[in-house]
Amino acid sequence: MRPPTTAARAARVRLLLLDVDGVLTDGTITIAGDGSEAKRFDIKDGAALVWAQRLGLRVGLLSARPSPVTTRRAAELRIRIVVETSQPKIAAYEQLLRRLKIGDAEVAYMGDDLLDLPVLRRAGLSLAPADASADVRRQVHHVTAAGGGRGAVREAVELILEAQGRWRAFVSEWTGEAAP
Repeated sequence: MRPPTTAARAARVRLLLLDVDGVLTDGTITIAGDGSEAKRFDIKDGAALVWAQRLGLRVGLLSARPSPVTTRRAAELRIRIVVETSQPKIAAYEQLLRRLKIGDAEVAYMGDDLLDLPVLRRAGLSLAPADASADVRRQVHHVTAAGGGRGAVREAVELILEAQGRWRAFVSEWTGEAAP
C-alpha cells in the first residue's frame, strides 16, 4: 500500500499547530536593555491564520519558549490554543491532543528545528519552512518555498485549505469570480 500523498494528509487536518520562533517569525529575537523583547511576524501569515479559523480550521501555537510577544500576537489573531512550555514539546502535544480529543492524523504541525522532530514525526502532516534545519527538512512531508516569518505559514494554510476544497471558494469571495 502506498503512503498517503501530502494532499491526502492535508485533507484530514482539523488542527494546524505551529512552532513560533523560526516558523511564525524569522527566528530573530531582539532584547532591549530593559529586558523587553521584539519579534517580527509576517502580516500575510497572520491574515491566513485568521482566514483559516474563519473557515473552520483550528489553529494553535506550541512553543518551548514562553514570551509575552507570542501571547500578544496569538490574542491579536484570536488563536485560543497557545502552549508555551519548558517540558518536551511531545509531552505538551500529547496532552493537547487528549484535551481536544483528536488524533495525530488530524494534526498538521510546522516546525523548524531539532526539538520539533518528535512532534513532526507524529503529526499526520508535517511541514517545515524553507530555512528549517536540514535534518528537519529531510524528515517532513512538505517544505514550503518561503522561510519562517516570511510567508511559510501562509503557504501551509493554502495547502491545507486547497486540499480540503475550501481555498478556491474563499478566494472567489474576494475576486467576485465563481470558484472552479
